[in-house]
Amino acid sequence: MQIYRVGGSVRDALLGRPVQDRDWVVVGATPEQMLAQGFVAVGRDFPVFLHPGTREEYALARTERKSGRGYRGFVVHAAPEVTLEQDLARRDLTINAMALAEAPGGSGAPQLVDPYGGQRDLAARVLRHVTEAFREDPVRILRVARFAARFPDFGVAPETRQLMREMVDEGEADHLVAERVWQELARGLMEAAPARMFEVLRDCGALARLLPEVDRLWGVPQRAEYHPEVDTGVHLMMVLEMSAHLSATLPVRFACLTHDLGKGTTPAELLPRHIGHEERSVRLLRKLCERLRVPLECRELAEVVAREHGNIHRSASLGPAALVRLLERCDAFRKPERLDEVLQACECDARGRLGFAEQPYPQRARLEQALAAARSVATAEVAAQAQARGLAGPKVGELIHAARAAAIAARPELLPPADT
Repeated sequence: MQIYRVGGSVRDALLGRPVQDRDWVVVGATPEQMLAQGFVAVGRDFPVFLHPGTREEYALARTERKSGRGYRGFVVHAAPEVTLEQDLARRDLTINAMALAEAPGGSGAPQLVDPYGGQRDLAARVLRHVTEAFREDPVRILRVARFAARFPDFGVAPETRQLMREMVDEGEADHLVAERVWQELARGLMEAAPARMFEVLRDCGALARLLPEVDRLWGVPQRAEYHPEVDTGVHLMMVLEMSAHLSATLPVRFACLTHDLGKGTTPAELLPRHIGHEERSVRLLRKLCERLRVPLECRELAEVVAREHGNIHRSASLGPAALVRLLERCDAFRKPERLDEVLQACECDARGRLGFAEQPYPQRARLEQALAAARSVATAEVAAQAQARGLAGPKVGELIHAARAAAIAARPELLPPADT
């Protein structure tokens, strides 16, 4: 039995990056031997075990053979005769196909096992597939794109780019299931340079298959006085990069990705104006979320941002009553903590324009202060007074709305300039 540390922890150690999770491969062992040493079996599709002390995952060396379309159709073979090189050959990229073996006798530095040139590609800053087996798993297209977002100074090897295009043309990406697409998309959005993920997916044609609502935004013009970058797709990537710069959460980053979907369906005769694109964005967003089974937290925030981002940008000109209505549409009174995420997504949208990256976004502070003022109203007291006057139902709501507007109006710094 031989045990090797493999995968991302080896890569990150060589890059001098913090090592998060450590994965291990065991060569020359059977499941019975692992269980006899106290390991706990957890794998469903192939033999994986938890170490009895560290609880880290140890997988028996295995090979995989494609038996169907998509990524589910695999026959897995795990046996003592499977070598380390055979196990590493099934991995996606050379930089992830390295292993560390303890020096004989446990003394000295661990020995690097690198049969596919991963260390060379780390030095050259290249993402390169290991073998032609790459084409058997379309999830690897998404993984390459995600690693491009994690390592923005790495390029994709020309032969890997070509292989990814061939896989898309052969229809492999069409067989990806929603859960895996969302899982990789979510992880890519949270990387250091999320725009790189979409650049790579566009380059191989996968974005048009997986997220056609996003793909069609490139080449769609916007009014240059508001968007000096003009192209809607370019703007979208600038917004995503701003979300990473501001260390935004996943729901915020997803909202940034989907806030302008409706601009891809603007009639050509109306361009570069996009009248009513917000409502079109909401409709497209709902279909996208249903198709990818996007979590509710991301879905709800993205819908508010898609519908209201234009109104939030223009909120400096809104009076107290209009501000309360905007806050109500954002569900800010029921979920005040979510308003901060809505406003952060809108700030990313405003600053994700050519020449605007360092511009302030005063709408955010004003709306946060307006919400605080409106929430200072004792709504229970207003409702009790209304009931004492024989009022009920919508009339009570109108009085609460008026009281909140009055609370905002009492704050001169929250009122719009006189000339608006």
